[in-house]
Formats: sequence, C-alpha cells, structure tokens
Amino acid sequence: MRLTSFTDYGLRMLMRMASQPGQGYSTADLAEEFRLSRNHLTKIMQRLARAGIVETRRGAGGGAYLRIPAEDIRLGDIVALLEQGQALVECFGDEGGDCTIDGSCRLKARLRKAERAFLEDLNQTTLADIALPARTTA
Repeated sequence: MRLTSFTDYGLRMLMRMASQPGQGYSTADLAEEFRLSRNHLTKIMQRLARAGIVETRRGAGGGAYLRIPAEDIRLGDIVALLEQGQALVECFGDEGGDCTIDGSCRLKARLRKAERAFLEDLNQTTLADIALPARTTA
C-alpha cells in the first residue's frame, strides 16, 4: 500500500505540532521546515481543521494548534481521514470503477480485509508516540 503525498505531508505536520502542542504553527513555517508547498499544506490543514483535529487562529498568537491531545489521536484514523477519496483499487472508488470481473471477484473482499487490518494496526499508535523531538531555539 502506498500513501498519497497528501497523507505523508499531513502526518509530518501533525508530528511537528505534537512535539510542542501548546505552540501555534503557521503553514508558512511548516512549509519552510519540510521544504513543501505552502498551498498544499494549507489544503491539508483545512481538512484537519474541518475534522476537528486542529484549530486555526488568525492574528497575533495565531497559527494552527492541536485541538485534541496527541495521545488521543490515533494514527489509523488520521490516515483514513487524509486518504479519504483515495481508493486502494479502482473498484473501491465511489463509481465502482470499470471492472469486468465485478460480481465474481474474490480479491475484493481480501483487499478490504487487509485495508481494515492496516488501519487497525496503525490505530495501535497515537500521534504522541510519533511526535518529532521539540525544536530548540539557538
């Protein structure tokens, strides 16, 4: 299984935010740290905010903050959220794809089971478990 860059970047952002949960993080700072597109990170941050994982604040003291304690955020739940709309295989998509063996395929059930097991295994880990080391100021 391969995760999208959307999920990869989202996990990086959350790992940094979990390192110092009381600190606000701007997408500009995160983009600079990880050498990623600010626009791309903004879209990811919006999805995380809509899901209630982060809270964004404008103005002085603004930025993005974890809304939920890192120890209560399960990795599998984050991956499922960020991978939303990305089907493991074509036939899992909203439209069902253009599969010529649908109805007689025995692979589909195995793949769904494997996908569930993957997310369940990731849910054994919290964001606190994978937080990056806190940055020190020089």
